[in-house]
Amino acid sequence: MRSFRTTATGLTCIFALAITGCSASSDDGTADAAPSPPQQPGSASSASPSASASSGASSTSYAPYVSATEASDLDSAGSPATYNLAFVISDGSDCTPKWNGTTALSDSAVKSRIAGLTQDGASVRVSFGGASGKELAATCESASELADAYGKALDAAGASLADFDIEGDELTDSDSVDLRSEAIALLQKKRGDLEVAFTLPVMPSGLDDDGVALLESANEHDVQVSSVNIMTMNYGESYTGDMGDYALTSAKATHAQLREIFGTSDTTAWNAMALTSMPGVNDVDNETFSLDDAAQVREFAEEKGIGWVSMWATFRDQRCGDDSSSDDALTNCSGVDQEDGAFAEAFSG
Repeated sequence: MRSFRTTATGLTCIFALAITGCSASSDDGTADAAPSPPQQPGSASSASPSASASSGASSTSYAPYVSATEASDLDSAGSPATYNLAFVISDGSDCTPKWNGTTALSDSAVKSRIAGLTQDGASVRVSFGGASGKELAATCESASELADAYGKALDAAGASLADFDIEGDELTDSDSVDLRSEAIALLQKKRGDLEVAFTLPVMPSGLDDDGVALLESANEHDVQVSSVNIMTMNYGESYTGDMGDYALTSAKATHAQLREIFGTSDTTAWNAMALTSMPGVNDVDNETFSLDDAAQVREFAEEKGIGWVSMWATFRDQRCGDDSSSDDALTNCSGVDQEDGAFAEAFSG
């Protein structure tokens, strides 16, 4: 997903937060119990598959991406259970984490913003990476230094949820992928309640080889993965069909991959998946994700027990005005005819 403008163990244990009673091997070869964190809104463990099925209540929560630095009147539309705070990246020169690479973690305005987002009970997930700038794994020199940088950002936000949005050059760099996996594993040893999501690009055929390799790296380093969030958007000029159908096809293909990579059950693989769409006009000219597509994705997510659905991003959930100099369908509006907050309502069900 594009960044904000500065102005605006064992295979069956890797989804440990969706399974109880499994264990992972420690460095000395002994078996330690997998973490058993509190049930957080928006996490893959917020409702077990059996509990959800028996109660008839949906286990799928709504967790949109929001700017960590700039508030929008649309942030609260759909009553999100969790907000994905985008993005923490390097300041560009070293292993210093900053919001959007420019704003200090301790910035008082950001702290006030987070307090406002969480005042009604929602949680926040710190999202590292994105499509622009340098993800910290590309600038930090060691796993311990990288883990410390991630920890500082989580502490600044008061969060125990982390999202790693890895795409572009960062996804193809195997050295930074392995360094990140090692650092996350170190951080989880120190923070037993840390829930980790990976956000990855997808095609209707599923994750590409680099996305699969990233998850295999996490698996090899004993990272406990809570959810895999696929970006159902920007497939390419040759994809001229229905965007809702593409989202479902992508999810089904990824589901099969997750079962194979992590050796987990059908139900758990669905519960540990998340879907993020780009409302309205996408970055590819022929792709437009409609309100009907959003309703289709929500219905599918509830049917399968998908952990959470999201969108990029809250500030785009409005029609563009007549002033083309200030409204851009790729940055601050959807480019389709809609009421303010309509996509949030569709995604939240």
